[in-house]
Amino acid sequence: MLELQDSMNSRVNPDWRTAGNEWYRAIWMEASEMLEHYGWKWWKKQDADIMQVKLEVVDIVHFALSIRLEQNQPLEDTAALIARDFDNAMQAEDVRKTIECLALLTLTDQGAHFSFIAGIMKYLDMSFDELYETYVGKNVLNMFRQDNGYKEGSYKKIWNDREDNEHLADILLQLDSDSGTFQDDVYAALARQYAG
Repeated sequence: MLELQDSMNSRVNPDWRTAGNEWYRAIWMEASEMLEHYGWKWWKKQDADIMQVKLEVVDIVHFALSIRLEQNQPLEDTAALIARDFDNAMQAEDVRKTIECLALLTLTDQGAHFSFIAGIMKYLDMSFDELYETYVGKNVLNMFRQDNGYKEGSYKKIWNDREDNEHLADILLQLDSDSGTFQDDVYAALARQYAG
C-alpha cells in the first residue's frame, strides 16, 4: 500500500514529498464525509451506507500513508510502525465519536493516526484484508480518474446518476481480489462502465 500510494502521489506531482500538501485537511474532510455516510442526524431517519463508510476509511488511509511517507523513513520501518498502530486499535464509546477523535487528533497535530483508523474498522467489522482489497480498488480508481482528466477538470465523477465510488463498490463485489490481474480487472471494469 505504501508503494502504491507513493506511485499515485508521484503521478499527481513528481515532487509531492516537498510540495507541502495538507494531508491532515483531507483526512478530517473525509472523516466528515464518513459521518455523512454513516448517519448522525437525530432529527431524521438515516440508514448507514457501510460500503461508502468503508470507502471513506480507505480515502483516509491514502492520506495517512502519505503523511508517513513524507517522513522519508525506509518503507519497512514505516510499514512496521503502521502495523504496530493497527495492532493497538483505539476506540471511543461508538463509531461516530471514534471518527470525531480521529478528526480532532488530526487537526491537533496534523499527523496520521492509524490506531483510530483501526478502531473505526473494528466498529465496521472491516478486516485488514478488506482494507487492502478496497485500498487497491480505490487506488486504481484514482489512477483511472487521473487518466481521464481529473486534474484538468474534465473527468465526470457521476456516471448514470451514481458517483464513481458507488460503481467501484459494485465492481469490487464482483471481482476476485486474489487474482493476479485484480488491478487490471478493476481498471477494465471502470473503463467499461465509464464509457457506457
